[in-house]
Amino acid sequence: MRIPVVGLLLATAIGTSALAADKRPPLPTYTQAYTPTTVDERGIWMEADERERVQRDSRSLVKDPALNAYVRGVLCRTVGEDRCRSVRLYIDEVPAFNAYMTPNGAMVVWTGLLLRVRSEAELGAILGHEFGHFELRHSLKDFKSHRTGTDVMAWASILICNSANIQYSVMGQMYAFSRDQEREADMTGFQYLARSQYPSSAAADVWEHVMGEADATAIGRRGRAQHKYVAGVFATHPTDLARATYLRAASIEAHDVKPAVVDTHQAAMAKWLPIFLNDQIKLNDFGGSEYLLANLADGTGWTTPLLCARGDLYRERGNPRDLVSAAQFYQEAIGKGDAPPEAYRGLGLALLRSQQVVEGQAALATYLRLKPAATDAALIATLIS
Repeated sequence: MRIPVVGLLLATAIGTSALAADKRPPLPTYTQAYTPTTVDERGIWMEADERERVQRDSRSLVKDPALNAYVRGVLCRTVGEDRCRSVRLYIDEVPAFNAYMTPNGAMVVWTGLLLRVRSEAELGAILGHEFGHFELRHSLKDFKSHRTGTDVMAWASILICNSANIQYSVMGQMYAFSRDQEREADMTGFQYLARSQYPSSAAADVWEHVMGEADATAIGRRGRAQHKYVAGVFATHPTDLARATYLRAASIEAHDVKPAVVDTHQAAMAKWLPIFLNDQIKLNDFGGSEYLLANLADGTGWTTPLLCARGDLYRERGNPRDLVSAAQFYQEAIGKGDAPPEAYRGLGLALLRSQQVVEGQAALATYLRLKPAATDAALIATLIS
């Protein structure tokens, strides 16, 4: 079939225009696998392999196939199927905002990160950032400067038994990057996101939420907002404000208007949300936890799990006015019709501490009726007698 000359010229013009309009910098050159060559590279590979074996056998590892498939799916949709194919994913039940990728191709995602992101796009922004560190070989470039400190911490972790904080300190030293490397990973992750089905604006959204929670934590502890808006001379990372600013500017410049996609983040988190929220409440961070709950509710509304967690948060702090608020949150959750038995337990305890004995005992009796085999059934029964 002959193509009209006008049509051919038009198609050529459109193609040329599209190329001219695409001002995005190229992604790093992709290689399916990398083999360590130098002594330093082989050393960090061996260390990463050993830590991966420990990670694989950890009791805190979340092995739920559905949740793992969801997180891997977001990673693949962000960086591309070819890039994510060989990544070995581990979800670790740690209630803090973090993820990292080791130089040997293992990615570790903490559950505190899954709790804090509100969409697939926000999760993709963080996973893309961490994959950017991996693809740019940042860990290899920094290994020499961090090796001595890491060795000391590794030995300390052997000498001090059951020290989770030591282990996390080791990981922090192994995968700590310079300010320039963090920015480079930010922009590489942004490019993954801009080329994916997700809106690139999510990258800036994440850092704005991080700033808000950090301020809420500081204020909740009767301090002042602590996160830095200006990086000091010796700061190793860009400030959260700087990251949010340059990522927002890049998103506006990219103008990647995309059709809306069905977001499955809430559905993927439904089973685990109460568990991750409970881990968060145990941190004893009232200000940060209250901000986090409100931020999540801003996207979904005050759902039953969020109301129950908010009730737990206020009941744990335990001021007289907190107990009144806690009882209200539990009652709102119960009123939705899908509250777990634990909502009645929390309500009963809050009411008892507010000297509302009859109402509190009635709520606890309902809890035992709904969950007679509860591990604390005998203790709760003594409060009703």
